[in-house]
Amino acid sequence: MMARLRVGVLISGRGSNLQALIDASAAPDYPAEIVTVISNREDAAGLARAAAAGIAAHVISDPDRSVFAAETDRILRGARVGLIALAGFMRILDGGFVAAWADRLINIHPSLLPAFPGLHPQRKALEAGVKFSGCSVHFVRDAVDTGPIIAQAVVPVDDGDDEAALAARILAAEHRLYPLAVRLFAERRLHIAGNRVRVAGAATPDIAALNPTDLA
Repeated sequence: MMARLRVGVLISGRGSNLQALIDASAAPDYPAEIVTVISNREDAAGLARAAAAGIAAHVISDPDRSVFAAETDRILRGARVGLIALAGFMRILDGGFVAAWADRLINIHPSLLPAFPGLHPQRKALEAGVKFSGCSVHFVRDAVDTGPIIAQAVVPVDDGDDEAALAARILAAEHRLYPLAVRLFAERRLHIAGNRVRVAGAATPDIAALNPTDLA
């Protein structure tokens, strides 16, 4: 049996996507495990989630981007991490760090990228009057919320939605999509061709077309 992929998760807040990954990794057939959690904020609620799961957690709050990158890199390499998952991580990473971990660094964003990158994507979606929104998991590149898209899930935008209601619906999809994307990476089924990710396996449907209810 192939060794499980060792994953490091970077957080800034509540850590609900971290929890989704922790829960997924509890299954004996899941091909990845969370081995370390790093937060840039001491008050991040996700740190308690890591502690409850017995996962090593670290706080690096230095405002200097290069110092943060160096210390984070040291911890991740010490933990023999093979994949970094950003989960509600609200800090722009040093370009050298992104380059050093290229194609082993992923993020989840609550919109159907490339639409509505950056902050407040749910608000932007409502203001634009779109009928569907969702979430995207992508490989990280130097520019914010860019990089080859691994997987997306679509959710409807209801007439009565406000920002909080749409965010909650998208978050439920995120909790199903992120573990799927990590699984595909761990199973070495992702192949980057230019700015497109191809998923190996004849039985794999078009991930971009999946609805959250299909992500069982």
